[in-house]
Amino acid sequence: MSTLDPGIDPLYGLRAPQDPACDVFLTGTVFLDIIFTGLDSAPVRGTESWARGMGSSPGGVANMATALARLGLHTSLAAAFGDDHYGEYCWDALEQGEGIDLSLSRTVPGWHSPVTVSMAYEGERTMVSHGHEAPAPAGPAVPGRTLPHRPPRARAAVASLVPGRSEPWVARAARDGAMVFADVGWDETGRWDLDALPDLDHCLAFLPNAEEAMRYTRTDCPRAAAHALAERVPLAVVTLGAEGAYAVDREAGTAAEVPAIEVEALDPTGAGDVFVAGFLTGTLAGWPLADRLAFAGLTAALSVQEFGGSLSAPGWAEVAGWWQQVRTCAAQDPAALERYAFLDELLPGTCRAWPLRRAVPTIGFRQ
Repeated sequence: MSTLDPGIDPLYGLRAPQDPACDVFLTGTVFLDIIFTGLDSAPVRGTESWARGMGSSPGGVANMATALARLGLHTSLAAAFGDDHYGEYCWDALEQGEGIDLSLSRTVPGWHSPVTVSMAYEGERTMVSHGHEAPAPAGPAVPGRTLPHRPPRARAAVASLVPGRSEPWVARAARDGAMVFADVGWDETGRWDLDALPDLDHCLAFLPNAEEAMRYTRTDCPRAAAHALAERVPLAVVTLGAEGAYAVDREAGTAAEVPAIEVEALDPTGAGDVFVAGFLTGTLAGWPLADRLAFAGLTAALSVQEFGGSLSAPGWAEVAGWWQQVRTCAAQDPAALERYAFLDELLPGTCRAWPLRRAVPTIGFRQ
């Protein structure tokens, strides 16, 4: 077993005094998520549906920030927060509950928090959101409450690419030595043009899903799409849904594919964010490509068994609990277990019993 503390620092032994204090920087919009689960079907117009489960948590970019922090990475988030009770709850949940550095975030007077209501049923989700764009900072800078003109020095950064838009901080982060990991959403323009993603030129890794990858590369095979994307970025990772993920490392001249873990999905909210966080963690730790894919897929699989985005992001306790549990199950495929044997060198010798629960049904209790 490793000498790692049970809290687990995945970069143990790699840190040096001259390294940046921040492992990962990201920025974006924080939502208050209210999640309903246990619905037998989609809501029907003119009727009232009762959900058997409910949770609330910070959402939006908070899903990714929480996933990174729970895997032991020092995470810095720059975001705007409303000065309502929702914003106060999200701030406290992220800073006090998850240990995320919010020194580059700000509270906006008179601005209400964006809200998303998510309904999970039949392994899918339907969401309704409301919010307004946060106003730009005005007046003199206030320490701890202004968005950065320049991102902090960090080992890595996460960017969400939008067609036709460039975020200056991405190029600055890359110039300062950060590994930039990027995902992308559905292209509403229908152009699917990689040249419309100018920040891709500053990225180490690009992690689209299979449909996005094939549309951007004009291919009919996600694996072919990954190889085509690797001509634009050093590391292309294509998620294949129930089939797992495929990655091409151009600089190393290698490719890897890892199948998905079969689980009963309760809520897929935030699974993509958790996958990116797991892959980023393994990359910073210097793991082999296949191990990074396996770990990312594992963390994503654990997340969909809970509801909510940041609520469901697993930490090392969940990973350890799963690994202990699957090794005691009868009729396990030895080859499948061997795929995750690298976890033995990372996890504590003892762990809490599986399953583990985080979700809470309310905004927060008074202490």
